[in-house]
Amino acid sequence: MGDDAFAKPSALPDWTRAHVLTHVARNADALVNLLTWARTGVPTPAYASMEQRDADIEAGARRPAAEIRADLVASSDRLAAAVRKMPEEAWSARVDFRGRRILAADLLWLRAREVWIHAVDLDAGASFTDLPRPMLRELLTDAAATLGARPDFPRLLLVPADESRTWTVGEGPDPLEVRGPAAELAAWLLGRSKGRDLRTAEGKRPP
Repeated sequence: MGDDAFAKPSALPDWTRAHVLTHVARNADALVNLLTWARTGVPTPAYASMEQRDADIEAGARRPAAEIRADLVASSDRLAAAVRKMPEEAWSARVDFRGRRILAADLLWLRAREVWIHAVDLDAGASFTDLPRPMLRELLTDAAATLGARPDFPRLLLVPADESRTWTVGEGPDPLEVRGPAAELAAWLLGRSKGRDLRTAEGKRPP
């Protein structure tokens, strides 16, 4: 992107592209903290607080484009260095993230998900159709499990036209069957699309 593109709106409400890129950089630093926790056993939260996280993103989004680019590279390098420092046994340690206890090994997936989804959120030409097929499958699996655990989320059966398997969201009888390309199903499930290319088993657009 050119420097002038950073201040343009992203696909996320109230965030410019600079906000999204700053968030990705701060996410890298948050994961460095969690890897440090897993490696040393000393509790090191991802963020000092959610208020501080939001303030850092807001302030960081006002920086010049060159500074944001350099921050993205530097924060990614710090994360890569932290990964290389992890001894094998530390990957099985558990850390607190967003109110959950998760394995340190799962942080690698969280970073991959963060980067790919926010690449689309930049609204700079990337879409879910650009995702590598293994990443797309993992996103569907992850989103189906996460949303399916919510009691208020509708029961769904996702039937991709370009995959040999289906995904179930939640448990229960008579799930709503939704069909379409895997990329569009993932975008819709993650709230990045209105699902215009999707159809139910009855040929209607999903709600």
